[in-house]
Amino acid sequence: MSDLDNLAKDATTPTVRKNAAATALMSFDDEADFERAEQGLIATLPEGTVKIDDHVVWDCARYDFLRNNDEAPETVHPGLWRQGRLNAIHGLFEVMDGVWQVRGYDISNLTLIAGKTGWILVDVLTTAATAEACLKLANDQLGERPVKAIIYTHSHADHFGGILGVTTPEEVDRGDVRIIAPEGFLEEVVNENVIAGAAMARRAMYQFGLFLSPGPRGHIDNGLGKALPFSPSGLIAPTEIIDSTGIELEIDGVRVVFQNTPDAEAPAEMNFWFPDYRMLCMAENCTHNMHNLYPIRGAQTRDALAWSKYINEALDLWGDNSDILIATHHWPRFGTEDLKHFLVKQRDVYRWLHDQTMRLANRGWTPNEIAEALELPECFASDSHVQGYYGTVSHNVKSVYNKYLGWYDANPAHLNPHPPVDTSTKYVEFMGGPDQVLRQAKKSFEAGDYRWVAQVVNHLVFADPSHQAARELQADAFEQLGYQAESGTWRNAYLYGAHELRNGSPNVTIGRGRQIAHAMTAEQLFDSIGVRLSTTALCDLDIEINWTFTDLNEHHVLGISNCAIHHLPDRQTSNAVASVTLNRHVLADTLGGIVSFSDSLAQGDITIDGDQAVVLELFDLLTDFLLFPIIEPHADQEQ
Repeated sequence: MSDLDNLAKDATTPTVRKNAAATALMSFDDEADFERAEQGLIATLPEGTVKIDDHVVWDCARYDFLRNNDEAPETVHPGLWRQGRLNAIHGLFEVMDGVWQVRGYDISNLTLIAGKTGWILVDVLTTAATAEACLKLANDQLGERPVKAIIYTHSHADHFGGILGVTTPEEVDRGDVRIIAPEGFLEEVVNENVIAGAAMARRAMYQFGLFLSPGPRGHIDNGLGKALPFSPSGLIAPTEIIDSTGIELEIDGVRVVFQNTPDAEAPAEMNFWFPDYRMLCMAENCTHNMHNLYPIRGAQTRDALAWSKYINEALDLWGDNSDILIATHHWPRFGTEDLKHFLVKQRDVYRWLHDQTMRLANRGWTPNEIAEALELPECFASDSHVQGYYGTVSHNVKSVYNKYLGWYDANPAHLNPHPPVDTSTKYVEFMGGPDQVLRQAKKSFEAGDYRWVAQVVNHLVFADPSHQAARELQADAFEQLGYQAESGTWRNAYLYGAHELRNGSPNVTIGRGRQIAHAMTAEQLFDSIGVRLSTTALCDLDIEINWTFTDLNEHHVLGISNCAIHHLPDRQTSNAVASVTLNRHVLADTLGGIVSFSDSLAQGDITIDGDQAVVLELFDLLTDFLLFPIIEPHADQEQ
């Protein structure tokens, strides 16, 4: 990727005015947040870097421009600049006696609790490289302890993906390390990272600005944390599941009481309380920003009403009996009254989003109308931790609407519209052709209506992706919208869209879930096969195949009929056209593109009794997923 700052432009006069107006409205107690974020600092990573050989996974120095400047430049919303400066604070911090956090070397936090015989870790970051470096920093400073238990708070990759940097599958299999997770954890990991993994990974490039250059005209922050590290995620399956609120475990001598919170910030998530420490962990359900009810990378829509009620339940159960509140992003809250105030505002902002959206929906307002009308009321104005640095009022209210009423607003004109390219071609024709659209759009740009420019010129780009003047104008509009965005993810999406308009979309095959697949069940592996077989590949098949997994000591039947797969566990069928014997890791490697199915067969890692050809053809027909275009039409016409 090229350095975006080489092409990025200055803030226009309307953008400068808008950001200046935002500065005038900010009334936060800056020092309090900075004091919390810096409290207890013990040490930092040498040079602030994490490397794998010569590959730089993380480099704090890329964000020194934030540390050296208090005031936001004209190209950055002042609230996001402030959040970026807070998230640039990094190191090993003592939270309280026996509890530490390593923050600022990943988008998420590593929390370490001293048990009787070793470490209890709460979440393990996104990658093995950052997790290993952060654990080493703690061991070097605090004395080395073995890892005895790991708690996954929820099913997002930045909370489990670094597992192979702090333990091994062998240690877990021996029972030396416990892994504790909420009910539904593994299923939801597979849903996001495998079933929808390729699409979500591509969209995440926009949400997180993965290849944006840090700087005043580039990447500032993700709101929830500084950035994502450049290294893959792994997974070891949990050994223990929390399926209800009130469960209490003793983990290496430390008592922990759990609260199950499904369908809040993640489909599978849990908060928990340490009674001996008077410390409450709110996972990612309460962080120092308004969160997403729907992340723009794509995911299941979250339940704002349930989310608010879970926070209220935690406040009621443990608020008066807690002195410290930690979360898996950002910095702690210190003191009972401070953390209770924090929980109250967090609780109320999600309830406000829910109730006001549905009040207007029940009056007939559409999602876009509600999003345009609702603004945070004055009661939230002085609290930085409910501002839209990650989620926004705009896309959160649309998510509440979608949770209850879906994508359709009941207007029949929107029931079956033409697909994007056809729609755009017709719009451009109706508006008088490309030249007329461009002339009018330039006037809107000069007037500062960048939202309209982005919307209308998108039709011109989709009607003719080679129209360079249209691409450049839309990129310029995206850029100004990015400069104005309070949300880090909105800024990233706009600036990354501008980059691809100027430089072109990638066309690379994506390998998704390779390391995660090794922890998946056989059924989940078959599910991942199902989403990679096209109708064309399946249409003439009515067969069953027996599967034996030698490492799992399991037997399965995979069937194909009516252009779809089906699966039955714990059995074999006499009608099978073939019987396949292998282990789970071999199948995971073939699905991840590490080795082909036919090569594994030739090497003896797979045996097939019966019709080898039909099995081999099935794997030869698996769809490869690409980093598909987003800001212009995709060329994939395969059904």
